[in-house]
Amino acid sequence: MLNELNQSNDIIKIVASNPLKTSCEYRKIVLQPMLLREEEYFQAELFKGTQVIHKNISAIKLSEWAENNLEGKYKQILVSLRNKDVTYLYSKGKTTRLVQSVAERKPILRANNRKKEYILNEGDYIPAMFDLGIFTKDAKVVAGMYDKFKQINRFVETVDDLLKNYDTNSSLTLLDFGCGKSYLTFIIYHYLTNIRHIQAKIIGYDLKTDVVEQCNVLARKYGYENLHFVVADVSKDVLYNEKIDVVVSLHACDTATDYALNFAIKHQVHYIFSVPCCQHEVNSDISQGDGDIGVLLKYGIVKERVSALLTDTIRAMLLEDAGYKVDVMEFVDFSHSPKNIMLRCVKKGRSKPHNAPKIRALMEKYHFNQTLYRLLYE
Repeated sequence: MLNELNQSNDIIKIVASNPLKTSCEYRKIVLQPMLLREEEYFQAELFKGTQVIHKNISAIKLSEWAENNLEGKYKQILVSLRNKDVTYLYSKGKTTRLVQSVAERKPILRANNRKKEYILNEGDYIPAMFDLGIFTKDAKVVAGMYDKFKQINRFVETVDDLLKNYDTNSSLTLLDFGCGKSYLTFIIYHYLTNIRHIQAKIIGYDLKTDVVEQCNVLARKYGYENLHFVVADVSKDVLYNEKIDVVVSLHACDTATDYALNFAIKHQVHYIFSVPCCQHEVNSDISQGDGDIGVLLKYGIVKERVSALLTDTIRAMLLEDAGYKVDVMEFVDFSHSPKNIMLRCVKKGRSKPHNAPKIRALMEKYHFNQTLYRLLYE
């Protein structure tokens, strides 16, 4: 088969079917030539159960990919070329090669150059994209980093949905809790100041002194004058106490998310973007009790997931009580990260604690506590 694959310019289609082993990941694979950013690729359609997964393979790496993913794994592999169809049949360790001549046909290089309109684009000067390894030196997306590039754009689009019409004559102050290495913080700053031309001031908070120091070095390197990082604990330290417009909390661990949300509520912050992480608190306390959801708490992994969803639901309900319109949305595709729920909130009205009594009853029935509820009501 490798001889045919070396004639990649002549390939019309490759179809691998009938897996030799039940452990084979895909029940069928179809490859067809395509143009991607003016370069020749093969698009692989990988059939797994009812799913179809797409993967792009450079034409120069087709033979290597096929050797690792096709040969010896399927009973039948059809390679359709310009003037012939070559079928390989594999059975009991033997290989049969059948060749059938066909009328001349030309490969159809399907274009996949439809370019999605992103807020951040190739060719833009975005310093953090270079340091993150997403951009090459000439500001092109590194071949293996397109998923990360799309994830970052997805986050910026989520923010942009609310801030795209922000008054550029007004300043904006944003606090980022648990900012970590802060690549997204740098990108938010770039988006606000260089794309939306908003007079933005951003402060990032983290517990790690070395991380904060490095982030401040990068902020100076990038020339981001109104971006600063501070070592602080949101649960106990005195933080910025003037007008705050936006709070961001991405993957702040466990109850740190609750302290960040409480801070935002108490300071009447207009916009909140929170992606919770590591929701251990409810999972460690909750018991089956005698309620309807007790059956979902019997098995460890199910209990863990139910507890995480319950935690995020309680947070969303408490934010609604505090006068926020709350969107509970998918942040990134679940295949990239199970921590994929975002709470996107806009302050709309006054506090009306309609949900709090329901939450209190739920905590009593299933014997657990929840930090945001405690901070707001106890």
